[in-house]
Amino acid sequence: MKIVIAPDKFKNSLTSLEFCDIVEKQIKLNLPATNIVKLPLADGGDGTIDIINYYLHGIKIFVTVCNPLFAATKASYLYAVNSQTAFIEMAEASGLKLLKPAEIDCKNATSFGTGELILDAINKGAKKIILGIGGSATNDCGIGMATALGYRFLDNKNKTVNPIGANLSKIKSIDISKVNTKIFDVEFQIACDVTNPLHGENGAAHVYAAQKGANQTDILLLDQGLKDFSKLITKVFNINPQSVSGAGAAGGMGIASKIFLKGNLESGNKLIKKLSNFDNQILDADWIITGEGKLDYQTLSGKTIQGILDASVKKNIKVAAFCGAIDITERDLNTMGISYASQIIDEAKNLDDAINNANTHLNTITKHFIKQIK
Repeated sequence: MKIVIAPDKFKNSLTSLEFCDIVEKQIKLNLPATNIVKLPLADGGDGTIDIINYYLHGIKIFVTVCNPLFAATKASYLYAVNSQTAFIEMAEASGLKLLKPAEIDCKNATSFGTGELILDAINKGAKKIILGIGGSATNDCGIGMATALGYRFLDNKNKTVNPIGANLSKIKSIDISKVNTKIFDVEFQIACDVTNPLHGENGAAHVYAAQKGANQTDILLLDQGLKDFSKLITKVFNINPQSVSGAGAAGGMGIASKIFLKGNLESGNKLIKKLSNFDNQILDADWIITGEGKLDYQTLSGKTIQGILDASVKKNIKVAAFCGAIDITERDLNTMGISYASQIIDEAKNLDDAINNANTHLNTITKHFIKQIK
């Protein structure tokens, strides 16, 4: 028998790596002849860097770069020498987590430090860069990142514009003559899990800028800047940013990654599935055991389990879901393609017990599952 263990994390309770180890131990004890394949997954949020490194086997590189307010900060990224692949989290250099509450001000923030990390990885020899763009403190449409890579953004007097969100409307031309051409020898994959357009009522400024220190006046300024810069993007790169799903991610870093880095935007869990060689690893499996903190109807809109079900149905592999809680009917579970489902909350005394002792309860529900399939 072949069993693949491929969970997401249980937020604030279990990492996907811990889930894999617990379930693997029980299967080895009770079904010792089983071929077990561990494929921990993530959705691009907290803990993604550890899951990516499970597959990359990289080392952490530390670099002094600019934080969102141009102050020096030490940031890190993963680099795997053998595969010449780097994983960079935008939040490491340009994230809200780097600022005190009183400092958060996205109209004056820059993504320059993210560009510095990209440049360092390229200089180390990276030929593939996976860029996660969550948790940013910026709304500069990626001009900071691009400036670090040699792009120049000029005003109506041909003077270089300081690369912050408040200055987007001042940009009248883009000089690409000094761009570091090494970036075009690199494959960029962008982990992007939002679909917001660049500007407008569902755009970067109106939806996210308030969380990044913007007041209503700032939001209108930033949205106008994104509109004005969007026109310049269309003129220079012959692409309409509003037609790109996810263009407004991370204050416009979505579209910036596409035009300045020639990157491809994909959901975080799809990128990690590719990195794990998921579709080939599950071949000939009898079961895939997956799980997440809560299985509900949002699972159908791109969460990790849905990605697993898309693959398992095609290959006629049975799926078992071990979750913290399941808020979906048994009929819908069957419709989704889940053959077996169990929830930790059924074993726990209460919610606190379910969260704090998830490892013990996961052991229990794994034993129940093994009895069923023996």
